[in-house]
Amino acid sequence: MMFKKNLLNLILPLLILFSSCQEKDANYLIEVSNNLDMPRQNETVEIPKSSFNNMLCQEFERLVVTDQKTGTSLPSQVLDTDMDGELDILVFQPVLEAGETRKYNLIPQQEPVDYTDMDVRTFSRFVPERTDDYAWENDRVAFRTYGPTAEKMIVDGTPGGTLSSGLDCWLKRVDYPIIDKWYRKTLEEGGSYHKDTGEGLDDFHVGLSRGCGGIGIWSQDEEKLYTSRNFSSWNTLAEGPLRTLFELEYQPWESPAGKIMEKKTISLDLGSNLMKVELTISSQEQLESVSAGITLHEKDGTMHSDKEAGCFSYWQPHADSEMGMGIVVPSQYLTGYTEHMSEQKDQSHLIVHMKPVNGKVIYFTGFGWKKSGLFTTEQEWIKYLEEFSKTISSPLEVSYLF
Repeated sequence: MMFKKNLLNLILPLLILFSSCQEKDANYLIEVSNNLDMPRQNETVEIPKSSFNNMLCQEFERLVVTDQKTGTSLPSQVLDTDMDGELDILVFQPVLEAGETRKYNLIPQQEPVDYTDMDVRTFSRFVPERTDDYAWENDRVAFRTYGPTAEKMIVDGTPGGTLSSGLDCWLKRVDYPIIDKWYRKTLEEGGSYHKDTGEGLDDFHVGLSRGCGGIGIWSQDEEKLYTSRNFSSWNTLAEGPLRTLFELEYQPWESPAGKIMEKKTISLDLGSNLMKVELTISSQEQLESVSAGITLHEKDGTMHSDKEAGCFSYWQPHADSEMGMGIVVPSQYLTGYTEHMSEQKDQSHLIVHMKPVNGKVIYFTGFGWKKSGLFTTEQEWIKYLEEFSKTISSPLEVSYLF
């Protein structure tokens, strides 16, 4: 009898707790502040699930973000960033004027919001039907890189392979996803993504270069970049209305610092021309520096290097248009740069040198194409990079009012 009474004392509080939090429809209030003297948009705010200490039973994925002043709902996305089966962060993109602070309600709905039918979104996937590319995009830019099958084809002498860990640019001029469409056009319909039929094209050469922001270990004595080969494994973590997130791992590769172990975690947010690369890297010996490079192609463009701002740009003629590539590095990682010219094909680069902090380096890289209409001059592209650098140095501040 005593056992039954104790058991009842344990069960009743749990039933009350379960009932109360199932019925509770709390509104969570946050405040977002822009401390810069310029407007902010296309910038992603991250709200960790751990911020909601009292969210015992509410589904994190059911939160909707609403501007308190206007009542307008903003697209949002929840992500499991470490693939442990638990959601970690909610992201959304506020629009703030210079120096402005706005309040946002986070309101649980009855069902998770379905954003899968949005025309404008982020996207990434492994592409086994084209050997084994990995491709990713948002509403402004698209990229791809190459996997182990493409590498093996080169080693075996099989036609159609690719040996490169450089990052390829797909030049799009529409805001909707084109990756699946372009692969289908080329592989199934007899067309080619190398020809522009109104949406853009892939006419960017990578070869053995770093392309747009690939990494390596720079040997000053040899004036040479040591690099990995193709990625060896991939893992898609998220794609949706605001962010695509994935991982690429590489087989250990040789460098002056011994064998290098490399993993890239790459995210690309809606409205941004630059992807974020979080590089996890280690070596047999102490690794003092790792570098990211921008290919200089025909060496007929203009380099712009601003160490103080952490901005590096190359603007070049490109077919019947022009394009700019860029790298932006937070100050805690940046150590210097090298403008390297070579007579060897694909070996001329603007190289940005970075210091690993606790085995990690974070940098941002991407491009702008004149035909997209977003940037028409080199000055506009450099201004974009400079303003981007300011935003990562002074991120939007979030205050929790619950």
